[in-house]
Amino acid sequence: MGTVTIGVSIAVPEPHGSLLQQRRAGFGDTAAHGIPTHVTLLPPTEVEAAALPAVEAHLSEVAAAGRPFRMRLNGTDTFRPLSPVVYVRVVQGAEACARLQARVRDASGPVPRELQFPYHPHVTVAHGIDEAAMDRAHEELAGYAAQWTCTGFALHQQDPDGTWHKLRDFPFSGPPTVPPQAAPTQHDTLPTR
Repeated sequence: MGTVTIGVSIAVPEPHGSLLQQRRAGFGDTAAHGIPTHVTLLPPTEVEAAALPAVEAHLSEVAAAGRPFRMRLNGTDTFRPLSPVVYVRVVQGAEACARLQARVRDASGPVPRELQFPYHPHVTVAHGIDEAAMDRAHEELAGYAAQWTCTGFALHQQDPDGTWHKLRDFPFSGPPTVPPQAAPTQHDTLPTR
């Protein structure tokens, strides 16, 4: 059967996901349209195709123990010079993301992946493009803000051409960690220039 490359992530919902994907493409990141806008829980990981049912069973258990939580994005930062990435910051929900990714990668599970860098939840908006375009992404999205309730995560598989497609959603089973909020007091939009 061979191997497949998988990833686990929290989707950035609409309209935010499409907007950030379009902005990423606009900065010259040619991979943008093949990568849904997300917060990574498990980075690209090669597994045996025959192991996918065990991975799905494991992720079902992780989701069953999870509870919805608030996610809030605000502003930009970068991993440069260590890594050529500009990202939108996760300013609420980062601790919940960290707990989830640790459960996904648990040594007792089917994907006990070691990370190259310490886990830092974020939403990539530019990766591996020229420095001027990276600077533009950092500056133009500095005022970006969005918020939503995260209700689960998804398993994705990478196609040979580098495009990612969703295999399955894993909704949380527990009650929310915070009560639902009324309409946000600030606009969840991208500032106009």
